[in-house]
Amino acid sequence: MSHTRNRSRVLISGASIAGPALAYWLNRHGYAVTVVEKASALRGGGYPIDIRGTAVDVVRDMGLLPQLRDAHIDVRRLTFLDGDGTPVASVDPHRLTGGVAGQDLEVRRGDLTEALYTAVRDDVEFLFDDRIDSLDQSDHGVDVTFRKGGSRAFDMVFGADGVHSRTREFLFGPEERFHRYLGHCFAGFTLRNTFGLRDEVTMWNTPGRTAALYAAGDDGHVHALLAFAHPEPPLHAFRNPRAQRDLVADVFADAGWEVPGMLAALRDTDDLFFDVVSQIRMPRWSSGRVALVGDAAYAPSFLTGQGSSLALIGAYSLAGSLAGGDHAAGFAAYEDGARPLVTATQDQVGDGDVTLFPTTAPALERRNAMLRKLALSV
Repeated sequence: MSHTRNRSRVLISGASIAGPALAYWLNRHGYAVTVVEKASALRGGGYPIDIRGTAVDVVRDMGLLPQLRDAHIDVRRLTFLDGDGTPVASVDPHRLTGGVAGQDLEVRRGDLTEALYTAVRDDVEFLFDDRIDSLDQSDHGVDVTFRKGGSRAFDMVFGADGVHSRTREFLFGPEERFHRYLGHCFAGFTLRNTFGLRDEVTMWNTPGRTAALYAAGDDGHVHALLAFAHPEPPLHAFRNPRAQRDLVADVFADAGWEVPGMLAALRDTDDLFFDVVSQIRMPRWSSGRVALVGDAAYAPSFLTGQGSSLALIGAYSLAGSLAGGDHAAGFAAYEDGARPLVTATQDQVGDGDVTLFPTTAPALERRNAMLRKLALSV
């Protein structure tokens, strides 16, 4: 552990994954850390997420590995169905995701955020139900005005506020400049597990449409996913939950299998998460005394299964680069060190989307043939 002589004051926007992880490591390196989060409380629930490779080493170094191993979801089977619900193939999920059984982790997003928050809450100031309203940089620091009123001065500010980062917008302009739309939309929500599923995923496909049920554990619920190809981002639906529900219902109106029941549940759910499948690609991740980390800087899209891992690795790398206290040198070292992994991960897209979301009948048949061959090779 290293400490700067004077405890530099830093602000992190976002309390999901990258934010608390960065807070932990910056605190370890001697910084006085404040985290501001627009939600009124820590966000629980959410889809299961993967922690792979170097990210496992990061959580081990944080002392969180035993806790996350206990929370690990051991998904045993991934079953693909065709349009009428007939099974195509069942495979070991690790054979498709590139994960390593017994080493990599899959946990509920809420379990990871809770573990990260618990690890740092006694050493870091958290401001919930608030957000940055303005940033004013100088050679000596950053003056921040908060939405709830009042302003404070920090030595550095970090945006860990996700794909739709306001911090990034303050620094670099509109999201559209850096947003790479990957041609799909998705709606995620939970519903009662009346399907007899346990520790498995069942995925239905027709060209350009995917419906999945993900049963993790035995809490009586499943995670539902409805994803579909869409030529342009549906801008009208981004801030309108009713428009989101209508769009999904229209796309899947004639779908079979369990989709009609999923659409009925979609109408009444109170935990709908709707977004587009996309990446954030930026030529640089910092400006002055402000830097971005995690999805705010380099969201790889969930097609890679690596967003949470990149957030954890990026937070560790950024904090370590700042251990010497010089923000300019630290930000440069962070980009030099992390960008090759980020680029390689983002460039994986093109493989995963063919497997999960085939958009044409020939692509779907090629995918299914590959799955049958994979299932036979066990």
